[in-house]
Amino acid sequence: MEHYGELTVLAMQGVTVTRGERRILGPIDFQIRSGERWVILGPNGAGKSTLLNILATRIFPTSGVVKILDQEMGKVDLFELRTRIGVCASLLAEDIPDDEFVRDVVLTAAYAVLGRWNEAYDLWDESRAMALLTTFGVRDMAERRYFTLSDGEKKRVQIARALMADPELLLLDEPTAGLDLGGREDLLRRFAEFSIDPLAPASIVVTHHIEEIPVGTTHALIIKDGTIAISGPVANVITSEHMSAVFGVKIAVSAEKGRFFARSL
Repeated sequence: MEHYGELTVLAMQGVTVTRGERRILGPIDFQIRSGERWVILGPNGAGKSTLLNILATRIFPTSGVVKILDQEMGKVDLFELRTRIGVCASLLAEDIPDDEFVRDVVLTAAYAVLGRWNEAYDLWDESRAMALLTTFGVRDMAERRYFTLSDGEKKRVQIARALMADPELLLLDEPTAGLDLGGREDLLRRFAEFSIDPLAPASIVVTHHIEEIPVGTTHALIIKDGTIAISGPVANVITSEHMSAVFGVKIAVSAEKGRFFARSL
């Protein structure tokens, strides 16, 4: 992967989304640079999913400018741009064929397709798929059918798939949702270890819980009522004061070894 130094990975200016007479997002001004690891948090209905769908180029804003990897939405071939963005989200995961071999779930991302047909994959593709399965602890499941995996194992395969095309931006929508404590901690550990690599893509994790913020996260954005309540370096954002204000409940936040924890007061 080419290292892009100080490349602006994402820039949003004056972005809004309106449905009928109701504005559900914005105005949003937001920027991410290469090497940054972001987390987006906020209450239910705050606009996190809408924002993520814009970042994944699945919907267009009603107004404003969105530039992703120096390409402006509305002025670029989205199919080509999407090959540079890795996405792990539950809606996309629902389209994975249950009877697909785990290896092929990852491998087919090289062609941005779901379900293996007659595509020709070279040794590099096959080696990368196996390396990613190894990174996320599911290499020994490569020859199993996808439907035989646990929810935690499926999440790891989905992240490996999102990384297969060597993206420059990685979007993870609640990657640990539905996992038990062991599965959550294993996935967070593996993702943190992967992110240490200076050539790993810039990433955005969307979650409801500060306990699910991976170690190594550099920045945080909190969204409330469709607008940015606060954003900046993660330690400055994930505080008792800010969490209490955003969620409307007195919350005490503690931090230990790069992880965050919350309890009500």
